[in-house]
Amino acid sequence: MTERQAVTIYTDGACLGNPGRGGYGVVLLSHGRRKELSGGYRLTTNNRMELLAVIVGLRALKDKCTVTVYTDSQYVANAMSKGWARRWRAGGWVMDRKTPWLKRPNADLWEELLHLCAAHEVTFRWVKGHAGNEENERCDALAVGAARQGDLPADVVYEDGGARLIPTLFT
Repeated sequence: MTERQAVTIYTDGACLGNPGRGGYGVVLLSHGRRKELSGGYRLTTNNRMELLAVIVGLRALKDKCTVTVYTDSQYVANAMSKGWARRWRAGGWVMDRKTPWLKRPNADLWEELLHLCAAHEVTFRWVKGHAGNEENERCDALAVGAARQGDLPADVVYEDGGARLIPTLFT
């Protein structure tokens, strides 16, 4: 059996207003190599950008890896580490049985994140934001910089209110 490559991914999302112009920043580290990724959307939310940062980092991996993701988002860290996202998916992304038409926010991104995590061995670690962690600070700068770019594309799922969400796309 081949040993998986170890990769460390730092992520952050930012929103100028919430909702508002949003951006994500990612730093990938492995065996002395470094890669930085960023992007943004004209109208989105901070939570979507936090999730998208992790997704973009995992999408960048070419082979199966052992990954440690550092995020300052307790929303992301807890949902993945504590199994909440898997339970949400098992429940059909419904918020509660009394309102089955009310779907959990960001189900499109949670679905993709769960799909990507299944391809790797991923551990999530929460780090306090804006507390001097060099790589977290760099991700924040990338995310804010991306949110400030002109002519950002649409976060189509967010702007359409989830109308284009296909929950089974990645299962």
